[in-house]
Amino acid sequence: MLIQSLLTPSDRYVYAADLGLDKIMIYKFDSGRGRLTPNEQPWVKTKPGAGPRHFTFHPNGRFAYVINELDSTIVTYAYDPCYGALREIQAVSTLPEKFKGVNYPADIHVTPSGRFLYGSNRGHDSVVIYRVDEETGKLSCVGYESTRGRFPRNFAIDPSGSFLLVANQHTDNIVAFKIDQQTGLLESTEQETKVPTPVCIKIVSFT
Repeated sequence: MLIQSLLTPSDRYVYAADLGLDKIMIYKFDSGRGRLTPNEQPWVKTKPGAGPRHFTFHPNGRFAYVINELDSTIVTYAYDPCYGALREIQAVSTLPEKFKGVNYPADIHVTPSGRFLYGSNRGHDSVVIYRVDEETGKLSCVGYESTRGRFPRNFAIDPSGSFLLVANQHTDNIVAFKIDQQTGLLESTEQETKVPTPVCIKIVSFT
């Protein structure tokens, strides 16, 4: 089951997260013809039962990250922009050690500065916060922030990297948080918008 497809920053390749196959499919992209063809490395296999869902790139163009829906992990990959290849570096949990409930991670984003990465937990109902080592790409957990709602399906970071907005699908609300630029921790702005069943947030910049 294909969950997300994403162009690389160079627009030369497309990555497709297939939850059912436990693979990130890799395609060459012909922008002139709008065609996809399998890459020399046609896929990267995730851990069986991981369930890759969403995918993102680090702003420095050297690393990529996938959040896995079924085993609550995030995997760091070294990214080769010349050949489109991926090599696994690290896998970390999206959950606190003592959490025993059902959880389905959903969305994943890196701040524009490249210093922090966030992932949403549906079940734990939180955003997990990591500091990024920009030399190795590896993640270290900073903490967890309640989303002030249930089933955070999607979230977005504004272009300045100052705010994070979370869409809580089962409580019909979008909650805004301020990002601490030194620690990456989230602080509620007490701003909440009621929206029926929000599942996706896109921030459009006109500058």
